[in-house]
Amino acid sequence: MEGGARARRSARMTAAVPASERTRLAWLAAYGLVNFLAFPHPLGEGVLDVGWALAWFSPAFLLLGLEGLAVARAARVGFVTVWLANAAILHWVYVVTVVHGGAPPAIGVLSPFLLATYVGLHGAAFAAVWAWLARRGAGSPLVAAMLWVVIDHLRSFLLTGFPWAEIGYAQHENSLLMPIAAWTGVYGLAFVTVLGGAALAGWISAWRRSLWPSRECVVIALTIGLLHGLGSLELLEQDDGSATTVRVAAIQGSVDQGAKWSPERYVDTLELYDRLSRKAVAQGARLVVWPETALPGAIELDVEVADRLLALARETRAAYVIGAVGVRQNPQTGEITDYYDSAFVLDAEGRAVDRYDKSHLVPFGEYVPFRGLLGGLLDAVARGIAPLDVSAGDGPRAVEVDLGPGVGRIRLGIPICYELLFPDRVRRFVDDGAQLLVAITNDAWYGRTGAPHQFLAMTALRSAETGAWTVRAANTGVSAIIDGRGRVRAESALFEPAVLVADVPLLAAGAGARGASPYVRLGDVFVGSCWIGLLVTSVRAARRQGSADAEERGASPE
Repeated sequence: MEGGARARRSARMTAAVPASERTRLAWLAAYGLVNFLAFPHPLGEGVLDVGWALAWFSPAFLLLGLEGLAVARAARVGFVTVWLANAAILHWVYVVTVVHGGAPPAIGVLSPFLLATYVGLHGAAFAAVWAWLARRGAGSPLVAAMLWVVIDHLRSFLLTGFPWAEIGYAQHENSLLMPIAAWTGVYGLAFVTVLGGAALAGWISAWRRSLWPSRECVVIALTIGLLHGLGSLELLEQDDGSATTVRVAAIQGSVDQGAKWSPERYVDTLELYDRLSRKAVAQGARLVVWPETALPGAIELDVEVADRLLALARETRAAYVIGAVGVRQNPQTGEITDYYDSAFVLDAEGRAVDRYDKSHLVPFGEYVPFRGLLGGLLDAVARGIAPLDVSAGDGPRAVEVDLGPGVGRIRLGIPICYELLFPDRVRRFVDDGAQLLVAITNDAWYGRTGAPHQFLAMTALRSAETGAWTVRAANTGVSAIIDGRGRVRAESALFEPAVLVADVPLLAAGAGARGASPYVRLGDVFVGSCWIGLLVTSVRAARRQGSADAEERGASPE
């Protein structure tokens, strides 16, 4: 009798002990706080950027908060928790909609919550699937990591996608883990982070029950330590000094968003960028990069401005990438049929050689989805480029430009603003032969919030994934030079005119840009393996549950 009671007490101790509601709320609140702090935010004159340390706690606290919940309740709790946590991160949407978009303050207050709903639904999906698997004995750290990657992947394309502040980006300052991105994209960083976080959650659960952590948690901790050790060895390797380099300049005009589209400022803006460009060329720049819509107008329709830009390239003997408005005209009538967010490429001979049109647009920012239904209620926030909606270009492709004697022709990838959020899209620039990424953006929309710094972190991951250096020109900052390992070598201050000049190594020329990373060549193979692993795990869990149910029915009295 006494031995049986002791065995039952032991079984109860080792069984999953659902947290009290008060404790559960504490874990979920801790998740929201840590998740917010895991991404860069301004702090005084500097930036608080400690995701390399805090990111591990984010999945750990969420999993502890979901512990023991049934599927339906887990979905509800997951939605509300992730929704509120991401609404806090997306507070900058108020600046976009009210300060620069002209919306009423009430709309601005609601906007972060509305946008966070998209992320919250993915959080609900994660929580529901995790609860379903956990109740069938399949809730391991490895499964949590695979499931998280799958959910992040869905965020990259479902309803056009919105992968802002995914957990992998919180590791952008962790130089010891960044080499993983060259093989797996940002998803590998998310996988390792959640794997460690889930092991940490298991460690905490064991401690709360006065138990030793499982062997699995110990192995995961050792594995993550080994990955950091391997990353440190790669840091000891010197950069390839044999690569061809080109001196490139990123120009930051710091033109106020409120006055940017004013016709009265057009000439002043042109003269500002002319002056800063000549300063860059005086420092030896052979390629000069202006930000997204640096010239707020259709330069193809303004012969005088177009001639001035071509003359600037001829006089300075430098090539230019210039953000401006592109148009398509009806060849018969001359009527404008489409407006584009474009990058115009001028060579060192003063010739317009190409135009790249942004191909992944911002829904409700540059166009209104389902305009037939919503057009009477909503308008795109980013008014100015087009009278109605901006049109999408054909897709990522490399652009060739001649930099003149001593350098010759090179191939550029020119992701424009929102395109930088999508790993596969930027990967395709390099797969098409781009030797250098030239990222142009206008982050003035975000004001002095954390968004410009968070966007810089995402841009850094694109370099780490592809192995290509990135020259980032932003209207009001942060402009930056980023190396092929995702390290920011130089950056500008916000809302100050700046000229960044650097000697930038090029990937070797050729199909697929020889020297590019495995991620460029293989794409999202790692993500595909997570999908397969999760599917196999789910099928096995369902079969085990089916067998258990059948045994229970067979054992029950008739």
